[in-house]
Amino acid sequence: MPLKALPRLLRIHSARFQRRAVFLIGGVVVGGGAAAMALLADAAQSEFRKTLQLSPYLPLVLTPLGFALSVYLTRRFFPNSQGSGIPQVIAAREFDDQADRQKLVSLKIAFGKILLTLLGLLCGGSVGREGPTVQVGASVMFEAGRLSPRRQRGWILAGASAGVAAAFNTPLAGIVFGIEEMSQSFELRTSGLILGTVIAAGVTSQALLGDYTYFGTTGAVLHGWRDWACVPMCGILGGLAGGLFSRLLIAMARGLPGQLGALIKANPIAFAAACGFLVGLCGVASNGVTYGTGYQEVTALLHQHGGPGQGFGVFKFIATALSAISGIPGGIFSPSLAVGAGLGANVAAFLPGATLEAVIVLGMVSYFTGVVQAPITAFVIVTEMTGNHAMIMPIMAAAFIAHWTSKLICPQGIYHALARNFLSLGAARGSH
Repeated sequence: MPLKALPRLLRIHSARFQRRAVFLIGGVVVGGGAAAMALLADAAQSEFRKTLQLSPYLPLVLTPLGFALSVYLTRRFFPNSQGSGIPQVIAAREFDDQADRQKLVSLKIAFGKILLTLLGLLCGGSVGREGPTVQVGASVMFEAGRLSPRRQRGWILAGASAGVAAAFNTPLAGIVFGIEEMSQSFELRTSGLILGTVIAAGVTSQALLGDYTYFGTTGAVLHGWRDWACVPMCGILGGLAGGLFSRLLIAMARGLPGQLGALIKANPIAFAAACGFLVGLCGVASNGVTYGTGYQEVTALLHQHGGPGQGFGVFKFIATALSAISGIPGGIFSPSLAVGAGLGANVAAFLPGATLEAVIVLGMVSYFTGVVQAPITAFVIVTEMTGNHAMIMPIMAAAFIAHWTSKLICPQGIYHALARNFLSLGAARGSH
């Protein structure tokens, strides 16, 4: 090798080393942020439950005011932080212009996302923290990726995947989510760095929160014909309900036709308050089990510690839909799993003798698949979250049945359909 070529090689290898180091450091930051968000979300829900001890009717005032404040702050200070944040991340990967990307993923948006998601939980919204963690992770890696702007899509994808892995403590699901939902392909140039970022985020989250299974471990398996009959039942019902939920959110995001749609568009804060009041009514009618992420209710159902009752799935569906269309920042991952658990409990009650825990797991994966239409991500997440590898085949079957059924109701995947709204805004700016 000529000596004059040595400096050039050193520069190339130095740049590669720096890029890989930044990916790993970014993963550590995302993992730490996810752990902090988990602890803060638990604290916010705990504070809200204290208000219920004062009066179960207090959310009829607190929740509308909280929703209205959240939408005002979102529109005034943190635009494009509404909803789960996953559509924004998908759209950011599609843009070529850095300015357009920065309007969807940035440290300012990450801060607002964390703050306003916690506000939603503090006032009783039926929202989750996992989707927001995806936008936060993508925002962190976007800022880090300024060192290599030509590979921004890979940086954003790595941050989003790391966010899922750290939020659920499911590293494999984070990788699958990045491939199936975020990129819809496997990007060979960045795959190794994405894996490194996911591992760094997962290790950091585990170091701070401990190595745990999200919903605890369940060893439930399918036994008789009643249990196996629940596979297509849960798949079909979960797919139909999840498709209906997605279609509703897509329609509301695009705007309803006529005077009603115009009225909602002209009064977003008042509409958010109205949604908050209805969420409060759902909470009152369900004895308070529909508020928050649904984590405690799912855990109680899975481990038979006094579940929330047969109406839980329906009320949680309504509360989650209202929270999602209101415009407040907050995710739908955990609430969707909670709705699915309630659906599974209903199916098990319809077939006396069916194994309750197993059917609840089938309901979770079915409804979650019906909503996100990412069956591989769904069954990997549910399997990792419950530690139940004995049921992987029926879980997979229920997920694919739900996926096909959901497509009949909602042909478009919810995140990519919502991402088109943000992409169209960028296209409109470019045309002027």
